[in-house]
Amino acid sequence: MAQVHPSAIVDPKAQLAEDVHVGPFSIVGAGVRLGEGTEIGSHVVLAGNTSIGRNNRIFPYCSIGTIPQDKKYGGEDTQLIVGDRNTIREYCLINTGTAQGGGVTRIGSDNWIMGYTHFAHDCDIGSNTIIANGVQLAGHVSVGDWTVIGGVAAVHQFVRLGAHSMCGGASVLVQDLPPYVICSGHPARVHGIHVEGLKRRGFSAESIASLRQAYRIVYRENRPLADSLVALDALIKELPESSAAMVREFAEFLGAPGRGILR
Repeated sequence: MAQVHPSAIVDPKAQLAEDVHVGPFSIVGAGVRLGEGTEIGSHVVLAGNTSIGRNNRIFPYCSIGTIPQDKKYGGEDTQLIVGDRNTIREYCLINTGTAQGGGVTRIGSDNWIMGYTHFAHDCDIGSNTIIANGVQLAGHVSVGDWTVIGGVAAVHQFVRLGAHSMCGGASVLVQDLPPYVICSGHPARVHGIHVEGLKRRGFSAESIASLRQAYRIVYRENRPLADSLVALDALIKELPESSAAMVREFAEFLGAPGRGILR
């Protein structure tokens, strides 16, 4: 049976796994589903059509699954879906999606989400990310797996951050950040491949060297983007598959529609 503090308010229609813990003065709404082992701290509000997986830890004063801060929102039954083993620290605000954005805000698994962050409507967060204190993600932002975002960074709506990328603290990101690339500044500018992060995750020296070569093609040779994509395709054909897969991901991100590539 779930452990619910006597001061907490849990709607009878909420679905709580047997070993869920709900702390003092928290509120769990009717549409909320909490998976096994999830711990809810004190003074947390869980609302909306919100599904939270297993073994998550949500710290005090978070507001999770509340309606979007979007004037177009008209009461549609939109969702927030959260995976497993996420840590969500104090005072985080995470909204559900909007009908215009697909209806779902989504967070993967094993994310480390620090205090005072905001994930607006229709954000799509991957897994194994680190998102530091005070980060503000506008609506429809996409964050790839293993991305790191430094404290109080602000990300414009519809911006994409590719997998294994890193955005420095206090940056303002208004265009797409390709996978494996570091950026920082106000406005943000790129500063090379996220080498140290890739080394820590076990990427080979050969793969990292291939990514650096791809980075030079795009950012150092002053080519139009279309010409860079042709050059990347030629590079991919020369590489062993382990390295080619990473450069291919880099190239596919560049070729996809978005807000323009950060330079």
